[in-house]
Amino acid sequence: MARINLLPWRAERRKIRQREFFMQLGAAALVAIGLMLLWWLWMDMRIDNQNQRNAYLQDQIKQVDVRLDKIKDLEKVRDQLLARKQIIEQLQANRSQMVHLFDELVKTIPPSARLTSIKQNGDKMVLDGVAQSNASVAEYMRNIEASPWMGQADLSKTENSHDASRMPYSFGLSVTLQRPKQDDSAGEPAGGASVMTPEAPVTNQSKTAIAPAATARTPASSGATPVKAGGK
Repeated sequence: MARINLLPWRAERRKIRQREFFMQLGAAALVAIGLMLLWWLWMDMRIDNQNQRNAYLQDQIKQVDVRLDKIKDLEKVRDQLLARKQIIEQLQANRSQMVHLFDELVKTIPPSARLTSIKQNGDKMVLDGVAQSNASVAEYMRNIEASPWMGQADLSKTENSHDASRMPYSFGLSVTLQRPKQDDSAGEPAGGASVMTPEAPVTNQSKTAIAPAATARTPASSGATPVKAGGK
């Protein structure tokens, strides 16, 4: 005899499927929550790592800033030392300039002129003086321009006082200073040798001139007469 199941199996099957669906949904929710937790932990670790790197970079930046400040201070000290070095080199290069300038002032000034004041400002020199005439001033300017230590001379003023003095003309000159292309001290040894060289021929000539005189006086001192010698 056939058996017929009259129970509501479809409803039970539906309940079973609903239970399985909710179980799967709960498992998926748990997995999603777990993944979210893992992702949050991973991102938190990355943030902490980045913060540590940022802190390290900030520390290194501070150290570099301190070094840069020290470098700037050293650069300032270096600039100061270079400025002092340039001043010292300039002083060493120009320490003999005043001696040469005074020597050239004595050599270049003509007898008909006289200086009353001298002012120097760097490579410029201002000369004030008096002269007998404008020709004396022109001669003085030519002598200055021919000097190796003084260059171009510009006439700033010339006045005639029309008084009874020996030098009625007053003048003012602006002179540009310069250094000679070749220092005179380099030529002093050669000059000293050249001065001594002409003395040797003069001494030889004097000796040769004394020798004939001695030979000419020798017969006279011996008492022999040239007339008798010529007669023989």
